[in-house]
Amino acid sequence: MDQKVVNLSDGELHRVALTSSLGKPADIYLIDEPSAYLSSKKHIVTSKVIKRFMLHAKKTAFVVERNIIMATYLANRVIVYKGIMQDPINFRPRINKLNPTKDRDQKLAGSYYYLDD
Repeated sequence: MDQKVVNLSDGELHRVALTSSLGKPADIYLIDEPSAYLSSKKHIVTSKVIKRFMLHAKKTAFVVERNIIMATYLANRVIVYKGIMQDPINFRPRINKLNPTKDRDQKLAGSYYYLDD
């Protein structure tokens, strides 16, 4: 609590952002990968905080989470997506930018997702 935001680690910064978001009144919370940058121990604490907050505040959250254990703990329902957009050369997930050439070419080819059969 005594540190400046610029001196926080990625995990600490992530927790500050999550706390700040939950501190703002909303009917629905959209939470993207709350376990990112966190140790396994912090996954458990974070998931308990989110779940407790949602139950007590009687709010709804849509949570995107790659950690299936955390996702099933938090959720009433879980949707699992198999396909992701990947770079064909290095196979890393692609992040879309405004009007990217690769994205345009992929859409023209009708190739939206990579499925690992």
